[in-house]
Amino acid sequence: MRIIISPAKNMVVDTDSFAVDGLPQFLERAERLRAVLQGMPPSELQALWKCNDSIAKLNVERLAHMDLRRNPTPAILSYKGIQYRCMAPGVMEASHLDYLREHLRILSGFYGMLRPFDGVAPYRLEMQAKLSVDGCRDLYQFWGSRLARQLAAETEFVLNLASKEYSRAVEPHLSKNVRFATCVFGEWKNGKIIEKGTQCKMARGQMVRWMAEHKIKDPEGLQAFDQLGYHFHKELSSENHYVFLKQPEHPA
Repeated sequence: MRIIISPAKNMVVDTDSFAVDGLPQFLERAERLRAVLQGMPPSELQALWKCNDSIAKLNVERLAHMDLRRNPTPAILSYKGIQYRCMAPGVMEASHLDYLREHLRILSGFYGMLRPFDGVAPYRLEMQAKLSVDGCRDLYQFWGSRLARQLAAETEFVLNLASKEYSRAVEPHLSKNVRFATCVFGEWKNGKIIEKGTQCKMARGQMVRWMAEHKIKDPEGLQAFDQLGYHFHKELSSENHYVFLKQPEHPA
């Protein structure tokens, strides 16, 4: 099993807490993206990033001095967002971190796909950014089927805890031999499932942590997830679509 999650926009440098295992698998392509970004004027970068002046200034400075090979931060500690706070890798036991090392993969517009302890540098580049590179109209075309092929080489079951923006970079390219299952976290209202962004991010992070704590290695084990008030709903779920709702009772 491989678990895929989204990155976070906010990133930090932490070279003290954990050592890195190595560098990202698609580092040469990340270096190509870096070169393209470094050749763009600040105004175009800010438009690409869709951010305010202070965030743009920070990332322009980062880009100017970006070294992808020296003093990197483990990817799992580099991202700072709701999902990562709920995952809380900084306070995990060693055995739980080993679980993440084997099973977790982080999708990235800049790095493609990361193992938790790949060393990274702070960057800003969302997968859906309209960046044309080497004749590719956007990053989905730039990454193509590479990420899916790498996952297929590692596993026959992919658990999708990523947002649609990122899962779109993988799902269309997977062969039929690889099972791809998406988790939905929501509430039942007016006859339908309502998903709320912040709560979904919290649930995804909590599920990763729970899976590491319980060493979940097969899809069936996921049905026991009961954190943050969520419960698995068999009647609303399918082989490739796992539904977790806030209320324990079957929706009317």
